[in-house]
Amino acid sequence: MKGNIMAIMVLSAAFAVVGCSSDYVISTNDGHIMTTHGKPKKDKDTGLISYKDSDGNVHQLHQSDVKEIVEK
Repeated sequence: MKGNIMAIMVLSAAFAVVGCSSDYVISTNDGHIMTTHGKPKKDKDTGLISYKDSDGNVHQLHQSDVKEIVEK
């Protein structure tokens, strides 16, 4: 019985952490707007910003093309 309760608690905590990822909106200098799933990551070596779209596909933009990144 204690094992089942512990397993339920662990699964509940895992789902709570997964559900906390925020979406962001990236606007580019040329007027495009993209919604990301999770926080975009900046690569300081290459100058690229990587993000996942709502379908889970990874895209990259050059940092100089990005006007603004805002949490949704």
